[in-house]
Amino acid sequence: MKNYIEGNKAAWEEAFENRDPSWGADIAQRIQTEDYPFFNEETIAVLKTLDIEGKTVGQFCCNNGRELLSIVKSGKAKKGIGFDIAENQVAFANEKAKELNLPCEFEAINVYDIDDLYEEQFDLVIITIGALCWFKDLDRFFAVVAKCMKPGGVIVINEQHPCTNMLATDGEVCDPEHRKECLYSYFEHEWTGNEGMFYMTQKRYESKTFTDYTHPMSAIISGMCRNGIVVTNLQEFDYDITGGWETVDHSGYPLSMIIQGRKE
Repeated sequence: MKNYIEGNKAAWEEAFENRDPSWGADIAQRIQTEDYPFFNEETIAVLKTLDIEGKTVGQFCCNNGRELLSIVKSGKAKKGIGFDIAENQVAFANEKAKELNLPCEFEAINVYDIDDLYEEQFDLVIITIGALCWFKDLDRFFAVVAKCMKPGGVIVINEQHPCTNMLATDGEVCDPEHRKECLYSYFEHEWTGNEGMFYMTQKRYESKTFTDYTHPMSAIISGMCRNGIVVTNLQEFDYDITGGWETVDHSGYPLSMIIQGRKE
């Protein structure tokens, strides 16, 4: 299991090294001037129902830190702690926290390796687009997440809908009239790629190998429930939040979702 994670670490760090100058350039300005920047309207609506002020927020797979910084600033949280596997992204996030003078800290670590130091630390956990796919074993992932949540703590997941697992992406060759037809299995599947991370680099390049996994809704929900997280709400939307299926936006196909839960 370590091999694919170590491979992804190298691939993500390579992508960040080759990032486009625009990637992350607007973080400080937007966080200083906007209310919950870097979140979509539906997720903002959920966050505004939560009592975040004075609380501790955790984010797993925090990327360059912008979402956690956004929550801590707009929600007036006491502290934010973010975890990501890429050391250079974590260093960037810590620099932004200092620049913005926000009480956030970021740690470069494999989520599976998070130890008891963070046990029952978080009042709120946030997981955003493109996080769950990097973990082969969601039961193990949610066991770590649940360990880090306080009893009664809340989790908000804004992710792509598992039904997208079956579709060709906009970048794949596919007849436009058949975009909503199922080409792949809905169930667990491993994917590998060496096409880089375009959204971050804005260029195509022969990259180190990324390995990710598709998971059905049952694996996500069961992973939460088996680790003491009660699902309290599920919203499904017919718009894409990945940039991969925008051609079928608002056509009645489930493309994204928000899952809310609470640790018993």
